[in-house]
Amino acid sequence: MRDWSLVSLSVLFGLTARWAVSLSSYSGAGKAPMFGDYEAQRHWQEVTYNLPVEEWYFNTSDNNLLYWGLDYPPLTAYHSLLCAHIAQLINPDWISLHTSRGYESISHKLYMRATVMAADLIVYIPAVLLYSLYFSEGSSKKKVSTMLCMLLYPGLILIDYGHFQYNCVSLGFALWGVLGLALGWDLCGSLAFCLALNYKQMELYHALPFFCYLLGKCTRKGLTGKGLTHLLKIAGTVAASFALCWLPFLAGPAGPPEAVPS
Repeated sequence: MRDWSLVSLSVLFGLTARWAVSLSSYSGAGKAPMFGDYEAQRHWQEVTYNLPVEEWYFNTSDNNLLYWGLDYPPLTAYHSLLCAHIAQLINPDWISLHTSRGYESISHKLYMRATVMAADLIVYIPAVLLYSLYFSEGSSKKKVSTMLCMLLYPGLILIDYGHFQYNCVSLGFALWGVLGLALGWDLCGSLAFCLALNYKQMELYHALPFFCYLLGKCTRKGLTGKGLTHLLKIAGTVAASFALCWLPFLAGPAGPPEAVPS
């Protein structure tokens, strides 16, 4: 793939389309008392920044689970905490406990949109570029066309930049998982897909293809020899990945979360 100027223009086009959609309103804007998913994401930053980790998923006087209780897996909570630390440096009012509920401003909207763009640039877009340019078949123009189709997928752009979500993170991790399997790095691919699952439970829709592919590969190697060893390595990677993600919650005095992701 030599025509990098065409690739650069395609990525720029994808980013422009994203930012253009982000300039519009979002679902729930100005609509009390819940204010939509935008407020949910802001509220999770408020909760994760101001409350100890063992209270993030539990109903307390400071964390009313009926008001946008955390219902996504731990990596979403950790991402919210990271965004909250940055928000605290810019404007503490955005995530102040209780008093920030329903906070809306142009500057805050710009910040929230920027966090989605940053996640896209870090996780999803690099995976799309790698897949399209090195793993898809066809001519250079066909590879760029594949990349554009993935970058301009309306469902992802409208939900993440219009409605307000971070689906680019979970889908990006899932795509990194596919790339890992394509390269023969099954443990890395398994780890990436575990990260996708621990960011959004909707990635369970993609779990069966991963499971069948890896099990089939182990079976072909022989389940009484190298195949069994490889299967145990994959199982260990998955178990360790989930343990690291969930340990802060399961090891706390309160036990497993009340707001089980659904």
